[in-house]
Amino acid sequence: MIDSLVSILQNWHFEPTLAVPAATITAALMLLLLIVTVELAISRVLLRFIKRFAQKTATRLDDLLVQHRVFSGLARLITPVLVYLLAVPVLAYYPAILPLIREGSVIYMTIALVLVIFSSLDALFDFLIIHPVGRKLPVKSVMQVIKTLVVSIGLIYMVSRLFGKSPVVFFSGLGAFTAVLLLIFKDAILGLVAGVQLSTNNLVSIGDWVELPKYGANGEVIDISLVTVSVQNYDKSIVSLPSYTLISEGFKNWRGMKEAEGRRIKFSISVDMSSIRFLDEELKKKLESIQLIHGYMLARERDVAVDNMKNAVDETSPVNGRCLTNLGTFRAYLTEYISQYPRINPEMMIMVHYLQPDGLGLPCEIYCFSLEKEWVPFESVQADIMDHMLAVLPFFGLRVFPSSPA
Repeated sequence: MIDSLVSILQNWHFEPTLAVPAATITAALMLLLLIVTVELAISRVLLRFIKRFAQKTATRLDDLLVQHRVFSGLARLITPVLVYLLAVPVLAYYPAILPLIREGSVIYMTIALVLVIFSSLDALFDFLIIHPVGRKLPVKSVMQVIKTLVVSIGLIYMVSRLFGKSPVVFFSGLGAFTAVLLLIFKDAILGLVAGVQLSTNNLVSIGDWVELPKYGANGEVIDISLVTVSVQNYDKSIVSLPSYTLISEGFKNWRGMKEAEGRRIKFSISVDMSSIRFLDEELKKKLESIQLIHGYMLARERDVAVDNMKNAVDETSPVNGRCLTNLGTFRAYLTEYISQYPRINPEMMIMVHYLQPDGLGLPCEIYCFSLEKEWVPFESVQADIMDHMLAVLPFFGLRVFPSSPA
């Protein structure tokens, strides 16, 4: 192309010394005109078509790609590509300038490509952050790791092009600076490694309830970056922690409770041991009127009577043979009451048992799982059971320790 222009200019009686630069300038202007024409065609036609097409589709991802100007970034790659390809014929008579122009176009292309990748990652982040799958994953940390890798690779590639060396040389040379990097960027590197561990192992996600008492963190995770984790406590204060703190010192994550079929209820009351006694006839009749344990009382009384008759027990003293107690009957009642409570999961463990007696009485512990997992409804279920437990205790002739006999 450039030779044809030189020949044309010489036919127009241009001096040979002027024909070459004039032809080069003309070819450069033609290249510039081509680039402007292509960019106008893309921006006025192709990009508008893509935008309208994205608005008509039902998917949200293409709208985000348009919003973050991903397609516009891809269009910018055409300019350095054209310059790189057409610089050879345009600068045929100036080979000394050719490497500078081509290397400049490569560097520009690398920067534009990095920016396109960044825009694509931002669009993907906005898409995943409200997606059900994305909510369970540390998307922000993953995106930051990818961006860090992309920038690192891009910088090393550009430096290698400027110095005319292979990128492998710079990658291998990084080993010599490892000790210096570890010393200077210790906290950043620890945070980076911890962030990668938290992300790849899915140890913590947005919305998880975590506890780190040492740092005053007890609440919901609202943000996970590559080096920090932000926790909003239930008093609305926000605690920002380095990622490596969670890895090095450990933390409690309540995600398992939220994903399970129920949230555990575990509390106890201390029964005054002096109020524990055998059931007499009056108390038996009183307890038989309770609908939840009416069948239990009749069955147990029949079993006790058959067993005592079989062993010829002297029933003048309740110590002889078998006899029902008010505490055992109370425990059976609580088990039945909790099993039929509508907001308790009957498929999970339900247990009423005794703990080791101490100077504060005999602890009677409730162990079950609530279908309500959120804090306020869960506490309501737990309070209802405790209220009822304390209210019916005197009905069985039992007292809470410490108390004085009525």
